[in-house]
Amino acid sequence: MIKIITVGTIKEKYLKDAIEEYRKRLRRYIDIDIIEIKDEGLLPPLQAMAKEGEKIIKYLNEKDYIITLEIEGKELTSEELSKKIEETMIINSNITFIIGGSYGIDKRIKERANYHLSFSKLTFPHQLFRVLLLEQLYRAFKIINNESYHK
Repeated sequence: MIKIITVGTIKEKYLKDAIEEYRKRLRRYIDIDIIEIKDEGLLPPLQAMAKEGEKIIKYLNEKDYIITLEIEGKELTSEELSKKIEETMIINSNITFIIGGSYGIDKRIKERANYHLSFSKLTFPHQLFRVLLLEQLYRAFKIINNESYHK
C-alpha cells in the first residue's frame, strides 16, 4: 500500500480530476490512500511546520517506510524511482510519501524519514505537486511491470 500524506487541500476541479485519473490508473497496481492535513500557513514558519508535523505523526506507524519530498532530497530518474519502490516493497509493503506545507516539513518528520526525495531544485505549488507525484508513481509501476508508457 502507498499512503500519501499531504499538507493542504485541493480546491481546483482540474487538479482534482487529474488526481482522480492517476488514482484510477494506479488501482491496477496498488492501493493508494491520500490523507490531507490542514495547512497552518497563517502561523509563523516554525510554528506552522511544528503543528503540521504533529498532525502528520498521527498517521505514521512503525511499519511505514517514509519518504519525504523535499528540495534537499536526492534526485532520481523515473527508472531509479521505480527501482527504489520495487526494492522497498520487497522488504516493506507500506510506503508513505509526505508532501509538506508551504514552509516545508517539520524536522521531526525529516528525522523519522527513511529516504529524502527531491523531484527538482525548483519549487512547485503543493496542489500541483500531488499530481506530479501520482504521475511518477504510475510511471514507476508501468516500468516495474515492463509496460510501455508514453515518454
